[in-house]
Amino acid sequence: MILISAILILLSILIKIKAKKLKIDNKIQQGKIIYSDLNIPEKSYFSKRYRITGKPDYIIKKNGQYIPVELKSGNHLNAKKNHIYQLLAYCQLIEDNYNCYTPYGVLVYIDTSKQFKINFDPKRRFQLESIIKEMRKSITGDIIKRNHNEIQRCIKCSMRQYCNQKIS
Repeated sequence: MILISAILILLSILIKIKAKKLKIDNKIQQGKIIYSDLNIPEKSYFSKRYRITGKPDYIIKKNGQYIPVELKSGNHLNAKKNHIYQLLAYCQLIEDNYNCYTPYGVLVYIDTSKQFKINFDPKRRFQLESIIKEMRKSITGDIIKRNHNEIQRCIKCSMRQYCNQKIS
């Protein structure tokens, strides 16, 4: 019995060390990691109100608030617009699934060590809702137009197999 207790205590210590290393390696802010989709695939969150789904890289619980953290690669010195909207969608998903207020999310560019705190304020909420409506409208329309000229983005697109506007 003592041996089992000692093993469990040791495992607990190792898990705490691993979590601390993950935070340092990925430049995660302080707080308790309550969700991580990076090392073990997690469930997706779903919003009935907006009919959107998604999985943030991390959710940190800090001072009773749930904060999504999204990690991105690339040599970006400023937050990219599409990354901001993805993070805002995660803020909405957290609010809808935890029935709480999410004041902001954190966008981390791991290649440049840049972090951006993106407020989930009324203006951004309205922008997110407008984007979701615009996306729904374009999906139900007959013609969908590619809105970028980025080869890497095109190659990684989940809709590539259906697209007739692929960039080679």
